[in-house]
Amino acid sequence: MTAPIRENLSGLDLRAEIDRLRKDRNAVILAHYYQKPEIQDLADFVGDSLELSRKAADTDAEVIAFCGVKFMAETAKILSPEKIVVLPDMDAGCSLEDSCPPEQFARFRAQHPDHIALTYINCSAAVKALSDIIVTSSSAETIIGQLPADQKIIFGPDRHLGGYMNRKFGRDMLLWPGVCIVHEAFSETELLKLKAQHPDAPVAAHPECPPYIVDHADYVGSTSGILQFAKTFPGDTLIVATEPHIIHQMEKALPEKTFIGAPGADGNCNCNICPYMALNTMEKLYLALRDLQPRIEMDEELRLGAKKSLDRMLEMASGTVGKGDLGRA
Repeated sequence: MTAPIRENLSGLDLRAEIDRLRKDRNAVILAHYYQKPEIQDLADFVGDSLELSRKAADTDAEVIAFCGVKFMAETAKILSPEKIVVLPDMDAGCSLEDSCPPEQFARFRAQHPDHIALTYINCSAAVKALSDIIVTSSSAETIIGQLPADQKIIFGPDRHLGGYMNRKFGRDMLLWPGVCIVHEAFSETELLKLKAQHPDAPVAAHPECPPYIVDHADYVGSTSGILQFAKTFPGDTLIVATEPHIIHQMEKALPEKTFIGAPGADGNCNCNICPYMALNTMEKLYLALRDLQPRIEMDEELRLGAKKSLDRMLEMASGTVGKGDLGRA
């Protein structure tokens, strides 16, 4: 098999070319908070995954270039079926999505017919279509609070977010055993060392973190919620327990404050950089806009099935999208 020919893009002004193609294609560029700073800085919108998809749906753009991971680009396609959706690298996946293959989830649901499926948005479109209600890290609390105490629930695929909700609400949701490899990489020992060095600094943590990290947090919330907390906490130093590229937005908004990424087992935050998000590059974004590939394609029956569970979430908790506030730990 002949190896693919790699183009030499070294002579291009990628930022200028991306801006040109954005206009030529009538495209909107979305960047998740976990993208590299240079991609965040050129995006039309930076934010959480569902928030970005909703903003793109409200534009008159014909093309959505989603700098994130595959399930996020799928969500954009679910909400904007008439638009072309491209993902710079189709290998940009998610450990949570990978942990929950749809055929296994379908069998699991069949084994528990008296349970409803409350499913974290970090899953494939096929799993969304098998679910009753989709939740985000910002809407999960609002939605669970509306469900009867005796309602049996399957929560997947993130067992840490589900476990956090179980503890907070005194529920006994049946948890799918998935984890985010980024948030799983934080070290309690190293975090305690860092807290000792900065005793006045609060800790803001994403609920995808394990309990031994969340239990040390002063604030628990989604990426948008953590960013909002960074803007409002009274001190001058914050320890951040989520993917460290969000710190770029914090430093832009609050240059007078200090933000420290929570360390991994090696004593720094390098192991907590999402390897999937890192697959997206300026070069790949340029090629995706130029060639309108790789493109997200979706069967209409699947799209409508997945949209049903997303719509149910928005009916129950639309005001939480982009807010991300799960409150204090």
